Amino acid sequence: MIQREPLVTGNKTYQDISNDICSVVETKPGTGWWKIFFVAKGGFLIHLITIFIICAVGMGLQAVSHPIGWGTDIITFVFWVGIGHAGTLISAILFLFRQKWRTGINRAAEAMTIFAVMVAGLFPLIHTGRPWLAFWLIPYPNQRGPLWVNFRSPLLWDVFAVSTYLTVSLVFWYVGMVPDIATIRDRAKNKVRKLIYGVMSLGWRGTNRDWQHYESAYLILAGLATPLVLSVHSIVSFDFAVSMLPGWHTTIFPPYFVAGAIFSGFAMVVTLMVLIRIAFPHMKHYVTVNHLEVMNKIIMTTGMMVGYAYASEFFIAWYSGVEYEKYAFINRAFGPMWWSYWIMATCNVIIPQVFWFKAARRSIPIMFVVSIFVNIGMWFERFVITVTSLHRDFLPANWGPFKMTLYDFGLLIGSFGMFFTLFLIFIRVLPMVAMSEVKPMLKVGKEKNHHGGH
Repeated sequence: MIQREPLVTGNKTYQDISNDICSVVETKPGTGWWKIFFVAKGGFLIHLITIFIICAVGMGLQAVSHPIGWGTDIITFVFWVGIGHAGTLISAILFLFRQKWRTGINRAAEAMTIFAVMVAGLFPLIHTGRPWLAFWLIPYPNQRGPLWVNFRSPLLWDVFAVSTYLTVSLVFWYVGMVPDIATIRDRAKNKVRKLIYGVMSLGWRGTNRDWQHYESAYLILAGLATPLVLSVHSIVSFDFAVSMLPGWHTTIFPPYFVAGAIFSGFAMVVTLMVLIRIAFPHMKHYVTVNHLEVMNKIIMTTGMMVGYAYASEFFIAWYSGVEYEKYAFINRAFGPMWWSYWIMATCNVIIPQVFWFKAARRSIPIMFVVSIFVNIGMWFERFVITVTSLHRDFLPANWGPFKMTLYDFGLLIGSFGMFFTLFLIFIRVLPMVAMSEVKPMLKVGKEKNHHGGH
């Protein structure tokens, strides 16, 4: 029987696991963490200032214009919602399939989901131009007469889909952390710290009854979260697919968007895990090269699915015989914005093929560079879908260019600042690896080694 490599390396004991993972929360951060934090915080500040100026002056500061009514706000919204998919997939679906390798990375991936969806949620509000009227999106009895939200609008479906996704993911993430928060509470020497973590641990005592209730709740939440992986990005794709615009009105969009979301989400997980291994060297024993290699296989697989979707779009446009449809795709690849299409195709289809080679899948520098390129490519995918389908309308008189302004770049760069600020705070105040899930893996690994792998 083939013996798999252990999921926890370094001959760790249960006490070692607690010490290693809690040390990140309990000790003062090093200069490296502070440097990254200040850079991220600077980006976050740019984000807030840009949002304030756009809200005060108006949407005219951005590149949206006639005929391109959807600009970088919608592009970046779809991008960040996609980033959030890997966390739920790793946590919920792989948990239901009893995939043990998820244990080292699921907590950070879940946190990534929460923060990515929080960042994404700001962009549709900015896109409305009047975010202070966002409460109009909520269906509630009001004094404005029989004025209700339009339930036939996919933009309203986004409100329900994304808010549900955020709520379920947040509860799932928090419930999974309860035993680990209790561990930090029990180790705390400061009274205030003990009180805060005591409240957060919800009275956890680690009794048999506690564990039974915890495992039942975690299983139910995993079951609730699993359909959301498929539904949320399918509904986001309906923003485009239910319109009649050539290039958007296609039935392939829901599975195509879901595959792309998992693709970009796993790439971001790889990026974060590599950075965590660099910033905290002792975490290499819990986030091993084996974890990263499995994720690289998923990136390569979903990348090929996305490549298939690109090819099938062109084929269907040609096979349909509809002149407008054919022109939309020829214009994407060879029109004035050809460069964006080929950046997308190169980053998403060609570059991930390097993972066919085991040496590349297990090389930290290569996987880090590929994960960056994948997310660049996935942002450009949303750019291509949104902008190149709009910038040339049915009438040449309606054609117009799209040139991103300083405010578009400020929002885009600032969104990464917000995301990394939240993530860096998370790893300082909460355990980034699930101790309660890693420890059983250590026991399984030791038993296998003791019995010769059987």
